Amino acid sequence: MDKPIFVQMLSPIQLYKRAYYGLSLNSWYLSLVMLINRSGTMVIPFMTLYCTQQLHFSIAQAGWIMGIFGLGSISGAFLGGRLTDKYGFYDVQVFALFSGGVLFILLGFQHTFLTLGIFTFILSLCNEAFRPANSTAIAYHSSGENKTRSYSLNRLAVNLGWAFGGAIGGFLASFNYHLLFWVDGCTNILAAVFLLKLLPRSGFTKTVHKTDISNIPSSAYRDGVYLVFILLATLFATCFFQMFTIQPLFYKTEWHLNEQFIGFLMALNGILIAFIEMVIVYNLEGKRHPLKYISLGIFITGVAFLLLNVLVPGKFSAITVMVLITIGEIISMPFMNAFWIVRTSEHNRGQYAALYSMSWSTAQILAPTVGSQIILYNHFSMLWWIMALMCGISSIGFVFLYRFVLSPKS
Repeated sequence: MDKPIFVQMLSPIQLYKRAYYGLSLNSWYLSLVMLINRSGTMVIPFMTLYCTQQLHFSIAQAGWIMGIFGLGSISGAFLGGRLTDKYGFYDVQVFALFSGGVLFILLGFQHTFLTLGIFTFILSLCNEAFRPANSTAIAYHSSGENKTRSYSLNRLAVNLGWAFGGAIGGFLASFNYHLLFWVDGCTNILAAVFLLKLLPRSGFTKTVHKTDISNIPSSAYRDGVYLVFILLATLFATCFFQMFTIQPLFYKTEWHLNEQFIGFLMALNGILIAFIEMVIVYNLEGKRHPLKYISLGIFITGVAFLLLNVLVPGKFSAITVMVLITIGEIISMPFMNAFWIVRTSEHNRGQYAALYSMSWSTAQILAPTVGSQIILYNHFSMLWWIMALMCGISSIGFVFLYRFVLSPKS
């Protein structure tokens, strides 16, 4: 019999053991590959600074470069899903990592707006093709009982990699921006080498997990329920990405917090995810429908945005908002993966993974665009009211989607 919750709380070591217990060795290998890959994520966070400070582009030109990167990401996610379904996730992952590594290095040698734009698009297309293939691989190497935790482990690797890459990237950029391109490229190639070494093709045995898909269309692009899910997820993601785009500017200009503390807030998000997400997911997984958790997590995020207009400006308020956003992220995002994965089969999983990746890539473009326009024509307070409203609409939308999915007619 499982221990009561209060006993588990008195045994944190046992609780962590249980949270990580049962995950396949290959799931750990995939997360290690992701950690190596994301630890080199340095070019994109510093691209606007590189364009304006080193290449002397205008702010508008730097914005176009980032927009081109986003367009390439959406195209890459679509292409990666198609290729994954046709050729398998293994080859697509290896190709994306190797090609992305070479292209990152070549990108550092481009000095004109035209060539930088062309190489940025090709790079983001190849680089983003990795995500649908990787998502499909995680599903392949996990069981129905631990899929959500397998994705959480992968998210843990992503967040740790981002934190490490961002810190090292800032250090390297202070010496030479070109080092960012070399390190980012080399970590991509190193991740590909580790993938080939740890998960050799000869070790694969094709097994089809049984999934009831009798009422699910064979194509993700004809799955009405999933398309509504993608729309609601994109709405939420557009709000969520304010945390990395507009929110730091708000803290600096409106709440007058310094860069060091804003950096601490960003790090706090990754630290909380690293320490508590797996434990929370372990205790929630399988107890409720994923759509219920998604709705709750998005609602909490909406409350956090609302508090930016209510709380007294200061460090404690900023920490409170970040903690709530992180809790909302932890409760919603792992179960988004859990929802779409059960709607797939072996032959169409790449399509579903691609659409999910495309929704986040789209939101990554919309977030700063929508946020900046709202601020331009009104004020930060209006932005936070609108973000809270959008989260509320998304949360309610997932409730209705849950009721539809469980209705006899569906």
